[in-house]
Amino acid sequence: MHTIETIIRTHGPALARVASSYEADRALREDLLQEMLFAIHRALPSLREDASLAPFVFRIAHNRGVTHVLRQRAARRSDIPVELPASPQTPEESRIENERTLRLQAAIRRLPLPYRQVITLVLEDMSHLEIGEILGLSVSNVGVRVNRAKAQLKELLRDR
Repeated sequence: MHTIETIIRTHGPALARVASSYEADRALREDLLQEMLFAIHRALPSLREDASLAPFVFRIAHNRGVTHVLRQRAARRSDIPVELPASPQTPEESRIENERTLRLQAAIRRLPLPYRQVITLVLEDMSHLEIGEILGLSVSNVGVRVNRAKAQLKELLRDR
């Protein structure tokens, strides 16, 4: 049986990254992550013993993320750049890496939700099959969305 503690230990950093793909503001992102974890905790009793944990966890997380974005759109909130720790060796490399990360995250947040979902999961090293399970899509549909998301990301990053 899975516990929320196990899920936090194994998927916590990935869930934090998923939350950051939906919300730039640090306080709102933390709230969103808590909402995701609470929803996962509430849904744990419905997880079948033979079911894979990752698709279950990320499906719930993405559903919460979509709900959050729709609520924020309705409230017409603006994005604030997210700050992520960088790990390069020199301060200059750290600054450059941080800027790249911020640009990528901002570009991902500008993608339409269906593309944002698939690219976030691709960045978590999930297979197209796993992404399809999480989002309820066929493997080929996942591939199409990934390709379109990458093309839009290239354009968004080129424009800046």
